[in-house]
Amino acid sequence: MTAAATDDTVLPPGENAADIARPARVAFIDHTARMGGGEIALLNLVNALDRRLVDPVVLLFSDGPLADALRAQHIETHILPLSAAVLDARKDKLGSSSLLKLRAAIEALRHVRRVAKKLHALHIDLVHTNSLKADLIGGLAGRLARRRVVWHVRDRIADDYLPRKVAWLFRKLCRVVPHFVLANSAATLKTLNLPAEVQTSVVPSGIRHVVEIIHDGTLSEAPGDSPRSGAPLIGIVGRISPWKGQHIFLQAAAKVHAVYPATRFTIVGTPLFGEEAYERELRELTQSLGLAEVVDFAGFTHDVPGTMRSLTILVHASTTGEPFGQVIIEAMAAGTPVVATDGGGVPEIVQDGMTGLLVPMSDVEAMVGAIQRLLADPAEAARMGARGRQRVLDHFTIGHTARKVEAVYRLLLKRGK
Repeated sequence: MTAAATDDTVLPPGENAADIARPARVAFIDHTARMGGGEIALLNLVNALDRRLVDPVVLLFSDGPLADALRAQHIETHILPLSAAVLDARKDKLGSSSLLKLRAAIEALRHVRRVAKKLHALHIDLVHTNSLKADLIGGLAGRLARRRVVWHVRDRIADDYLPRKVAWLFRKLCRVVPHFVLANSAATLKTLNLPAEVQTSVVPSGIRHVVEIIHDGTLSEAPGDSPRSGAPLIGIVGRISPWKGQHIFLQAAAKVHAVYPATRFTIVGTPLFGEEAYERELRELTQSLGLAEVVDFAGFTHDVPGTMRSLTILVHASTTGEPFGQVIIEAMAAGTPVVATDGGGVPEIVQDGMTGLLVPMSDVEAMVGAIQRLLADPAEAARMGARGRQRVLDHFTIGHTARKVEAVYRLLLKRGK
């Protein structure tokens, strides 16, 4: 059996725990407590940090599942409620109806002062922001409180992802507000168009769970896991949203099912930000394609590793370049072969033909061909899954992420002193 990777903490050369007077108080700021990809990445990160180096404190602008999960894991968590006019504004509408509106802008600036006051009260040493709204509000608050600021950019700052004026403004602020910029992929970092003097680093969002694989490349099933036998199960996992491409997945599913009638399909996830109408459209599309008996809308899951182990193939179908692709590495960690769209940060994860298959965005026929290729050759699909798992072990565990982030903290705090 291949040994699982270890995430042993590595202190800087010549430094040990006894030499550290106290861990740095780092405030992680996120505007939402809903469990999106960025929030899952934040939860994983704060749990993986070396407590000899970092004492994490999380500030959220709303209560919800993320706050509950943090409290359950004994992470110090504070809620500073933000006006719904700012909190609920969608990033794709920012140019017309949110922070650029006078009333919302005034409320955001008031919140900056509240956050800065809280940073002082909590004796924070460094601020680490985790979302676009947190970058702006938390970043300005950190500056006002005279603290070092790290922006963790998890969204592509591009015109196909944000309104043009907002993307332009964010790029400008990225040069003056944070002391250091982290990006979840090289593709994300490239969209910021930053000059060389801005301190940056690419830090992928690592995951916590990687399954064992026995010597022949098949999965070692834990008690209660569903073995990959019987009818193939093909799934798409993630927030239900038009740009995530569940409609492309369903169109491909109809064509695959016509050739492989035993195959079943599952859509795992829920709409988060007012996109319930799209879910209704997906259910109607399922009916019109004649897939009602073979497609399951599974809803949200807390057991992503278990879900990935149950799938024969994981499909990623985003129609816009994905900033990173958390669900892809979750699938690869489970040894599940992946068919993913070739855009954004995805090619940094999936090695086409080796750890999965890449297809053009919004290309139903190419997606169908890739899925059928894996279904027609289960042995090669298993080998791709095994290679994908090894790639995660080598590059995408939460231990790799935490050590890189800790190195940035040490750099900034020494410079601050």
